Amino acid sequence: MNPIRSRFGQLATVIALTVSLGGCITVFPKVEPAGLYRFGTTAAPVDKGPAEKRVGVFKTPTSFTRASASDAILTMTQGQAAYIAGARWVAPASVLFEEAVWRAFDADPGRARLIGRGEVAKPDLILRLDVQAFETDYADGPKAAPEVLIQVRATLNRSQDRSLLGEKLFETRVKASSNRVSSIVTAYDSATTTILADLAAWTSKNAETAPR
Repeated sequence: MNPIRSRFGQLATVIALTVSLGGCITVFPKVEPAGLYRFGTTAAPVDKGPAEKRVGVFKTPTSFTRASASDAILTMTQGQAAYIAGARWVAPASVLFEEAVWRAFDADPGRARLIGRGEVAKPDLILRLDVQAFETDYADGPKAAPEVLIQVRATLNRSQDRSLLGEKLFETRVKASSNRVSSIVTAYDSATTTILADLAAWTSKNAETAPR
């Protein structure tokens, strides 16, 4: 078993704003050969119907908690934070999450369609996402299978007058099947897929009833 290596020495100034920094912690996920991992299941795009019936949604850059935004996999044990040694995301978690958001909207059958920066299209709605938690929670102790926690606050406004259409906190918890990195990554993938599918469906539902 390889211990999780705490990186508070380099990141104290970043994490101090959001987590407790009380010394080193030791949790023991069983780490397979060191490698890179990713989350965000690729889903096939679906037909959203005639273009004139679609609702354009401009998504602002997602706000991400600093402690979990990098390529390190964040863990929390009794209020203390650390990163899993020998395992990294293939890109910063914030980047992978943004990519997963676009795939989720492409796969949602609703009328909402994300509009990219530089695209020549007038958005009907503005979507803001704030990822408030993206972490591996060792609630049952450092040797037990952890739980992946993702919390995202979504705010939807009309672009014309900035009036609020909806605001909701989405939360998903997925238990890893074991205390292994591969199992933890699978839990992240499942949690991300679930929460973003719910988010896309919620956005489309609001888009269908919003005055244009």
